[in-house]
Amino acid sequence: MIMPPEISVIVPVHNAGPYLRDCVDSILAQTFTNLEIILVNDGSSDNSASICEEYREKDNRVTVIHQNYEGVSSARNTGVAAARGNYIGFVDGDDYIVPHMYEELHSLCVNRDSDIAVCRLAREIDEKIINTAFNEFTKEMDHIEALRELFKGKLYRFSLCNKLFKKSCFHNIQFPEGRLHEDLSTTYRLFTNSSKTVFKEFIGYIYVKRSNSILTSTFSEKRLDAFTGWEEIVDYMTAEYPQLSDEVLAAFTYGCIDNMYYIMNQVEDRNKQQYFLSAIQQSVRKYYKEIITSSILNQKYKYLIRAINYDFRLLLYFNQIKRQLARA
Repeated sequence: MIMPPEISVIVPVHNAGPYLRDCVDSILAQTFTNLEIILVNDGSSDNSASICEEYREKDNRVTVIHQNYEGVSSARNTGVAAARGNYIGFVDGDDYIVPHMYEELHSLCVNRDSDIAVCRLAREIDEKIINTAFNEFTKEMDHIEALRELFKGKLYRFSLCNKLFKKSCFHNIQFPEGRLHEDLSTTYRLFTNSSKTVFKEFIGYIYVKRSNSILTSTFSEKRLDAFTGWEEIVDYMTAEYPQLSDEVLAAFTYGCIDNMYYIMNQVEDRNKQQYFLSAIQQSVRKYYKEIITSSILNQKYKYLIRAINYDFRLLLYFNQIKRQLARA
């Protein structure tokens, strides 16, 4: 009788040909060997499909699923449905992981009876890792504290890929198909399905920043998907976890202001600027009173939220003056 793998690692693949071998090799090189790798080829038009098949022939721990292009959420849903492991992890097809990541995360889950284990994520730009871990420590958190840390965003954020989840966390949860920022829209629900989380201060996942990534390119309308996700988050969390309302609304506010700056500094077309900012304004107005009375946010953030709420054109006007002075 063949024993099922302990960990299922799901890799959505879409036109990742130049980077895919480095990604899969880093998973096959894990010191934790009782795992399966599920490569979901999501309608690639490059050589990704043949690379996936190459690895299926090379190692019997590799499973390949081919599907028409549906987006990363669909690919992840396909992978979760096929997963046989007790734990589930995710690696994007153009990133890679350090050799001991899953051994460390699995040990945290098993030895500390945790549903989720988390490590640090590092960023690689031009083949150089630009952030490193701090002094190593481990923190165990109950259900509420783990959610609070998620929204505080200091130890970890919404990214799936630096986390290992017990499979039960995915009960009745699907990634939102056709939407960008799928991590944002899903990770908090996985945490609500957990009872305990352990964070360990070590770098396990390497996110490789690429110039053509949709999240690193000029602001586009698809990035407004984040606000669909945020409205779901705020409505759900304030209803189900009112004790975390301040942290949730603060995280939402930081997201609004970050995107506001992206729009003002990356979008040159005035009409598009106004269209994008009006979308943020609509989201802000739903929660404006709660944001302004927050005990966590400082006056600078509240001032910017007031400006978005009343007339974002003032922000555009002052930003234009600032840029003109900088060029003078």
